[in-house]
Amino acid sequence: MNIENTKAQMRKGILEFCILSLLKDKDCYTSEILEMLKDAKLLVVEGTIYPLLTRLKNDDLLSYRWEESTSGPPRKYYKLTEQGESFLKELATTWTELSNAVKLITEKQLNNE
Repeated sequence: MNIENTKAQMRKGILEFCILSLLKDKDCYTSEILEMLKDAKLLVVEGTIYPLLTRLKNDDLLSYRWEESTSGPPRKYYKLTEQGESFLKELATTWTELSNAVKLITEKQLNNE
């Protein structure tokens, strides 16, 4: 089994949750989102994030606005919609439950070794 593939699938599975969480308190443009993910050691390429942002927008979880930039072309700022905020709350609950379950299982197994 390829460990890198498994690790990539794990990261991919939580990427949507992470992006919505980043947008909870602040509107951001794509480069900012990528930078914050990078700072958190969750490396994502533009080819991955653009389709995901489009899908989240099409699902009415995000909206966007164009804003002029003094240092280049206009920027598309993403923002959580009300539906996106509700969706994020549900994901946060699920994440907590899942995280607790995984922690319980893995700690029990590690302590038995």
